[in-house]
Amino acid sequence: MTEPPLRVVFATARYAPFIGGVEAHVRTVSRLLVERGHAVTVLTSDPSGDLPPHEDEDGVEILRVRARPRRGDLYFAPGVARVLAERRWDVVHIQSYHTFVAPIAMRAARRLGLPYVVTLHGGGHSSRLRHRSRGLQIRALGPLLRSAHRLVATAAFEIPLYGRLARVPEASFVLIPNGGADALRPPGPRVSDGSTIVSMGRLERYKGHDRAIAALPTVLERVPGARLWIAGEGPDEARLRELARRHGVADRVEIRGVPLARRAEYVASLSRAALAVLLSEFETHPLSVVEAASLGCPVLVADAGGSHELAERGWARAVPLHETPQRTGTAMADLIERPPPPVDVELPTWEDCLERLVEVYREAVAAR
Repeated sequence: MTEPPLRVVFATARYAPFIGGVEAHVRTVSRLLVERGHAVTVLTSDPSGDLPPHEDEDGVEILRVRARPRRGDLYFAPGVARVLAERRWDVVHIQSYHTFVAPIAMRAARRLGLPYVVTLHGGGHSSRLRHRSRGLQIRALGPLLRSAHRLVATAAFEIPLYGRLARVPEASFVLIPNGGADALRPPGPRVSDGSTIVSMGRLERYKGHDRAIAALPTVLERVPGARLWIAGEGPDEARLRELARRHGVADRVEIRGVPLARRAEYVASLSRAALAVLLSEFETHPLSVVEAASLGCPVLVADAGGSHELAERGWARAVPLHETPQRTGTAMADLIERPPPPVDVELPTWEDCLERLVEVYREAVAAR
């Protein structure tokens, strides 16, 4: 007997047109669910009040509620609870725990008797205080996290870490990595341009774009035509441009984000790049690394957080997080001049991710 379609609502602080790993994750999974006949709503917040409160994109319903404050990333959005109470849903999937959207959605779902799932998406933050307070935040959310049907970890290290902090048994977790290997469709066989370095990620201090800029002069000593493309948007743009000027490489650095709606443009550029780098202080299971590796692009990461796991699996090369710019630049030049063969291990796919998520949703509905 064919199982009935699911009514899934994703509660997430940010969504397109914003760019980021969580945004890309939700956008990809929601569309795949719709393609398979499920009803999907993305419930998100809008601090600006400038975005449409209701949209339909490729069959995915997008609902936006106002959030406060207008500036910043706290996303206090009480309207999330109101929307959850207005409809009948089979399961609520909360994406990331970092803002007020997560506890508001979890409390509302628990009060309404709706099963909910939480994907942690544990990431860094440009504010040292906010980053260091993550442990306290998880502890405070412990009662709500313990009420979830399942906690989804995208990286193995999250399970013992968050399990200890939130006092959640490891049996409550399920490991479902991001996909990526089947998401990008390169325009043809990969042909590197031999010079473009792509630094991936939002323009936040912790993302490590400044490390790539500082290493570029060393790269140029060996690869005179090298150029750095910082592929992202965010609040750190002015500082990064000034840093490039101080290092004398402003004419070799381009800062340009590519909207999710123009994904094909990003794929084409990344498929031609000589090197992709992610020198971030903290990542969980960086989607950008999986995507670059799936295109056959060499990847260099900082040996920290979930990036360490990906390097251990052979999907990327790693340098110490606090390596000198000279040594980081040398590692970058080595990978450009002597690129390793494409990754020959099986990379995670979005199909795998989707199948596991649907299993979790069905279990949650059955246990209700």
